[in-house]
Amino acid sequence: MESIKEVAIKYFRWVMLSHRWENKEPLLHDIKDKVVYDLGPVGTVVKLQTFCKVARDAGYHWAWSDTCCIDQNSNVELQRSVNSMFVWYRQSALTIVYLSDVLPSAKSGALAKSVWITRGWTVQEFLAPTVVLFYQADWTLYLNDRSPNHKESDTIMRELEYSTGIDARALIDFRPGMSGAREKLQWASTRATTLQEDIAYSLFGIFGIHLPVIYGESKQNALGRLLQEIVAQSGDISALDWAGKSSEFNSCLPADIASYKPLPCTPPYLSEDQIQMLVSSLRNSIVVELASTLYARLDNLTAPRFANRRLHLPCIAFPVTELRRRRGQDPENCFTYDVKADGLDDLLITTEDKLIKFSPSRPTQQTFLLVRPWNRYDLGLSDFADDARSVGDWSETESLSYYSFGGHPVGDGPARPDDLESHLRELRLIVRLGQSFGALLLAQQRGGEYKRIASNRNIIAQVKDLAAVHNMMDVRTLEIS
Repeated sequence: MESIKEVAIKYFRWVMLSHRWENKEPLLHDIKDKVVYDLGPVGTVVKLQTFCKVARDAGYHWAWSDTCCIDQNSNVELQRSVNSMFVWYRQSALTIVYLSDVLPSAKSGALAKSVWITRGWTVQEFLAPTVVLFYQADWTLYLNDRSPNHKESDTIMRELEYSTGIDARALIDFRPGMSGAREKLQWASTRATTLQEDIAYSLFGIFGIHLPVIYGESKQNALGRLLQEIVAQSGDISALDWAGKSSEFNSCLPADIASYKPLPCTPPYLSEDQIQMLVSSLRNSIVVELASTLYARLDNLTAPRFANRRLHLPCIAFPVTELRRRRGQDPENCFTYDVKADGLDDLLITTEDKLIKFSPSRPTQQTFLLVRPWNRYDLGLSDFADDARSVGDWSETESLSYYSFGGHPVGDGPARPDDLESHLRELRLIVRLGQSFGALLLAQQRGGEYKRIASNRNIIAQVKDLAAVHNMMDVRTLEIS
């Protein structure tokens, strides 16, 4: 007699199909109340029949294909299916990936050239399941790899990692959620979907998001709603790190997922010795006092949020003092500007927007800002918190030398470990703020809100003087439409 577990495995586990849609795929009404194997073996029906046969031969009684297992004419079912798709693939006993354009004689590297790897929905269709097998055009196993799970194949995983840019650990053991938002958006940046809204809908499961599905709303609206939800739920501002055209949904968001193709802006790595050296260079007691004030202001900022499509963005602002357009540029496509801002090195910015030129001798009534979007996680300073030595482990001489910052005492009285730790944390924040960062160029609108001026390259800004903390003190939350 079969056990309950054996019966459940035999009769209630299912196989999912991941494939590239072709012309005239069989739909629900084509197979409803019919035996799949009795259908005429013509065109894409053959693909469905063979998929079911492969699943049956593997010992499974249920097979699922998106073309005919979802009622495309039911909005309710479409809503449920789009928001449940990741879970269905996740809980499948096996997912079969059919590569219709990979020939039986193909060598390693053919997978990377398959059209399957360019499609939007196939990202989650591979990441979600635990067990995956790749099949070639004739339904033989890719590279004749007969292992029970191709996620355990070093050769196939290396090829997939190289061709998708997705880290091997994520390919094998992906966990949905908000963490690493910018990286996940980059994974999708080279993908395409037949329906424009699907480029956003296909990412719902990857981020663990449930949102209404509104076909006909436009790509920018669908992507805007997704990005808005990511920022709102996680407070992660890395989704603002892009280059290209602004969305009509909100100027701080991109019009197209392809804007995430360029690598994210990452500050240069500083070793612990470099950090300690820079901290020690900030000897002025005035700097320490300003650092404490700045830290408190940043600590009191609320998380970024959206309201009526307007982003309320906490940031450090640097007023733009001069904006000049360079001559000799093609005005039909873009404009290049020399930009000066208080406290920052001069910048060169290229944009499709025609901006008002101004200088100290010819001021403008419109306000322009270069801002550093603020992420509360930067206050954590984990490189300090994770230091193997606590303040209490330091010798009295060593503690005093840090506390006095090279012979310039901070405050009166003896050094207290909690004060020392606080001052070090604040100065380490100044060191971090002194490194190059991804900036946004904002222009104030008539209603008082701001608009992001999109650039075709990441705007990398650099603080002029690490010790000039007063230039970093303009902390505020801006409303951006």
